[in-house]
Amino acid sequence: MASVRVNRKVRAGKHAILDVFPGLSRSAAFRAIFPDGLREEVLRDCQIDVVPEDMYMYIDDKAGNVVAGLGYLKEGDERILYLDVLHELTHIRQWHAGKELWDRRYNYVDRPTEIEAYQVAVDEARRLGMTDREIADYLRVEWTSREEHERLCKHLGVRSPESRAV
Repeated sequence: MASVRVNRKVRAGKHAILDVFPGLSRSAAFRAIFPDGLREEVLRDCQIDVVPEDMYMYIDDKAGNVVAGLGYLKEGDERILYLDVLHELTHIRQWHAGKELWDRRYNYVDRPTEIEAYQVAVDEARRLGMTDREIADYLRVEWTSREEHERLCKHLGVRSPESRAV
């Protein structure tokens, strides 16, 4: 992660991905997401749409861009922002491959596209030396229940603090 930074001076609007995450193109995790010619296309065409709303990241599946909240980019933990952009870029790769990103047949934590994207982030978190507790905290999102969070952790081979208490 040392080579990847977050540009905290970014303003609302559309920005080239490397303007928001300088050094991302040198990240081994990024390069693994896009092992073929798609990497150059994503670096050239994928933008970060920074919006003034208070929100995390998601992808605009009409344009193939990442959307991120301005406050999150300015104040979020750099490691978490880095993991999130890797997660969303995995969705960008899936989108380019024509996968159904939000297949409603699956619960969020069981959806194959989510598990794949979170696995990329978890693998990089481990490479960065994050503990299972830190990774489980990263995987905790407001729209999932405790049981769903535990299930997501299990899918990804992460021991959740909740599972230890049993």
